[in-house]
Amino acid sequence: MRPLWGIDLGGTKIEGIILKGPPPFNVLSRIRIPTEAEKGYAHIVQQVGRVVGLLKEESGLWPERLGVGGPGITDPDTGTMKNCNTTSLNGQPLKNDLENMLDIPVTLANDANCFVMAETRLGIVKGEAPEARSVFGVIMGTGVGGGIVFDGKLLEGRHGIAGEWGHNFLDESGGPCYCGRSGCVETVLSGPALERYYFQLSGNNYRLPEIVERYRSGSDDAAAATMERLIHFFGKAMAAVINVLDPDVVVLGGGLGNIELLYSKGVASVRKYVFNNGLKTKFLKPMLGDSAGVFGAALLVEE
Repeated sequence: MRPLWGIDLGGTKIEGIILKGPPPFNVLSRIRIPTEAEKGYAHIVQQVGRVVGLLKEESGLWPERLGVGGPGITDPDTGTMKNCNTTSLNGQPLKNDLENMLDIPVTLANDANCFVMAETRLGIVKGEAPEARSVFGVIMGTGVGGGIVFDGKLLEGRHGIAGEWGHNFLDESGGPCYCGRSGCVETVLSGPALERYYFQLSGNNYRLPEIVERYRSGSDDAAAATMERLIHFFGKAMAAVINVLDPDVVVLGGGLGNIELLYSKGVASVRKYVFNNGLKTKFLKPMLGDSAGVFGAALLVEE
C-alpha cells in the first residue's frame, strides 16, 4: 500500500502527515507550520506547498496524490471555495491552484468531514461501535459544523454541505451570524456564543472552561444559566439532526466535546426533543485529539 499524504489546513496552522498502512497506520513524517492567513490567499497556497516540500525532505518520498482538509467546502458546480471562516479562501479555486502548484491530484474536504472519517475508521467509532453504519461527527468549538460517514464513505451532498448543522436556524436570541443570517446553531452553541451569553448575565469575561468550572462549583448563577442554555439548545439542535439522519453514533468533537455535561444532561435533552419514544444513538468522545483532521485528510486519498 502506497503512503498516504494529508494536509490539515487550519486558520492558524497547517499540518502535514505521511501515513504508511495498512491500518493501524505508521506515521512516517509529520510537519506543522503557521498558516499566516493574514497574508492572503496566495500566501496560504504557498504555505501548503512549503509543508509538502518539508515532508518530502524529511521522508525522502514523493506524493502521488494529496488529501487536504480545511475550512469551508468546494462548490461542486464552480470548483471554488465557499463557507470558509478563513474568508480569503472564499471564491478561490483552491483545488485547481494546489494541483497546478504540486502537479499531482488533490482531494479537498471540509475539516469536519476529515474529523468524522478519522474517528470512524481509526478512532473511537472503530473501538466502541464497529458495527455502526452511519456516524455524525460534530465540531463544537469556535464554530459549529459537522460531517457524515455512511458505510465507511463520506456523504457530501448535492451542494457539498451535508452535515452543516451549524447554520440551521435554532433561536433568534443567538443574534447575527457571520453567514449573514440570524439565530444559527453556531450563534447559540459555539464557545464564543456561550461566553457572550455569560458576559451579558454577569459582566465578566471568562473563557468557557472557566465558566464550566464555576458551574461545577455551584456558586455562580450566571454559569448555571449558561450551562442550562447549552443543554436546552443542544437537545433541540441535535434532535433535529437525529430526526433527519437517525445516525447510529454521534461523535462530539471540538472544545465543547470535552464538557461531560453533554453526555449526561445533554443527551437527556436530546431524548426530550427527538421524534421517538427513546434514544439509542450512541454519543461518544473522540479519541484522536488534534490528530483527527490530518489523519482524515490522508484517508481521503486511500484506495
